[in-house]
This record gives sequence, C-alpha cells and structure tokens, in this order.
Amino acid sequence: MTSAVALAGCKRQTETTGFQPEILPLSQQLTTFEAMPDSADNPMSPEKVALGRQLFFDERLSGDGSRSCYSCHVCEMGLTDGLAKSIGAFNKQLPRSSPTLWNIGYHKEFYWDGRSTSLEKQALAAWTGSNMGAKADEIATKLNAIQGYRSQFQKVFGSDATPDNIVKAMAAFERTIISGDTAWDRYRAGDQLALSESAVRGWNVFQAIKCTNCHDGVLLTDQQYHNVGIGMDQKDPDVGRFGVTNKPEDTGAFKTPTLRDIARSAPYFHDGSTKTLEEALDIMLGGGRPNRYLDRKNLEQHNVLPDQRQALLDFLKSLDVDCKLTKPPLPDK
Repeated sequence: MTSAVALAGCKRQTETTGFQPEILPLSQQLTTFEAMPDSADNPMSPEKVALGRQLFFDERLSGDGSRSCYSCHVCEMGLTDGLAKSIGAFNKQLPRSSPTLWNIGYHKEFYWDGRSTSLEKQALAAWTGSNMGAKADEIATKLNAIQGYRSQFQKVFGSDATPDNIVKAMAAFERTIISGDTAWDRYRAGDQLALSESAVRGWNVFQAIKCTNCHDGVLLTDQQYHNVGIGMDQKDPDVGRFGVTNKPEDTGAFKTPTLRDIARSAPYFHDGSTKTLEEALDIMLGGGRPNRYLDRKNLEQHNVLPDQRQALLDFLKSLDVDCKLTKPPLPDK
C-alpha cells in the first residue's frame, strides 16, 4: 500500500458552479497505525478534506501569491523543501528548516520547538506568519470572491470562508498525510523478503545501540525534545525548546524528527546544517556534539564497524515512502 494521503476517486459537481472538486473517500486506517485521533471541534469529512487539499496547494493563500503550503512540503523531498533554511513569502529566509509532514496528525505538539499545541494552531501560525505571510481576513475575502471556493465553504461549514474554517480545512487535510507501509513495515508485518539482509542487520543494530530511545514506535519519534549539540557552537545558538518553556534544561533541545522518508528529506536537523544522511548518522553515532546541555542520557558514542554503519543506512533507506500527494484542480472563479 502506498501513502494514505487523500485518496483516488470520483468528482462531484457543485450545485452552483462548473468547478468540480475532487471528493475522495477518507482512507481506512492502515494496520500499522492506531486510529487517527479526531479533533473534537474539527471533525473530518471527505468534503472538508477535499477543500483543505485545495487550500494546501493554492498559492493565492500566501501574502504575495508566490507560495503554498506545498512549497515547503514537497513529495520528492520527503515532504520538506530541500533547503537548509526555508524561504517564506516575500522571499524572507526563515530561521529553521521545514520539518516533514508525514503522519503529522498523530503528533501532539508542532514545529521544531513544539510551540503550537494543535494542528489547527500550527496551520494558522504557518499561514499568517513568515512562512506564507498572509493577512487572514484579506485572504478569506479573496476566497469568498471565488464561487468555486465559496460554495464549498458553504457546504462544509454552513458559512462563507473565515480564517477559522480555512485553518480547520487545512488541518483536516493534513491529518490524511499518512506515510503508509514502507518496506520496513512490511517486514515487521511478516514479509521476510521486504528488506535486504543488510537492512535487517541495520534494524537489529538500530535497536541494539538504543536508537529506539528517541526514535520509537510506528512513528519513529518519541515526540520529545533533545539537545544533540547541533548549532550549539555558534555565537548565538538557537535555544530551541527553551524559547517555549524557559527551562534551562531545554536549552538547545529540539523535537525528535520522524525517520520515515528520512533518506529523501536532506538536509538534516533544525538548521539544515548537515547535507547528507551519512553525515547525520555519523553525528548521532558519535554521541552528538559536546555542549553544556547535551542529552547524555540518550546519547553516547558507538564505534560501529563499517558494515554495521552501511547496514544502518540501508535500514534508514527502507523507510522511504511512496508519496502520492498530488495537486488537485483549483477553482479559478
């Protein structure tokens, strides 16, 4: 099975315009994952997801009309953008790299520092902040002038587009961005031929050296914050989670990224300072980079053999995702 992102299906004619949004059935949950937790104030529906998918790809939602959510979360780049530090609206460089969106609906906190506590808050912050530079009320007015959008908002929410329901539609779509089963998932489900012998050895080494302390479960992240030393040698280092909690022990700590699709999501870490997967692996095998706040509880040096290092790389590459996220038709009037 490939990625469970939205779906393939029929088109449904709107009652008031010739625009035909793709209304796709909500994917059944894969056995690999637990059921997606539903938001009490933002229940899912195929129509809401279809609307959110259009908004996710529509550059008209940005302040300068230059970019969409997809600009920073591209299929071929592991749902990141391939940049060390992302570029937002009005060509503004952002302070951190784009994290992947794979399985984001299962997360409890968002961004590298966890400053948003719901997917809706994250979507609003990205939309109206430097990422997309939008003035929410102005964009809502613009969308209401497009009958193909206005009719969908009326059907889904019973009202015209508002900043609140724009964000809810986008968040609903993001909850369908599920990575599906990778070669590793198929191996764990009993398909002994899904992984190469080297990748199997890599998975065993991965567990033996306790990488699963932080990259655990089907999401391959503990959703916690750790200082691994990246960027801490700078004159004014990014303080990470400390900027949210003001706890000294959170200085330089960042959220553990998922390892799903990791081979495609270079460059690595919150500042994009590490260009290759091999280099990122070596940093972690070396126990991170020394600094006062290093997470020594979960990081230690591992002197693995060359064939074990290659096996680890082969395991990580077995987490590649067959991304099927595609741009839907967008209403133009």
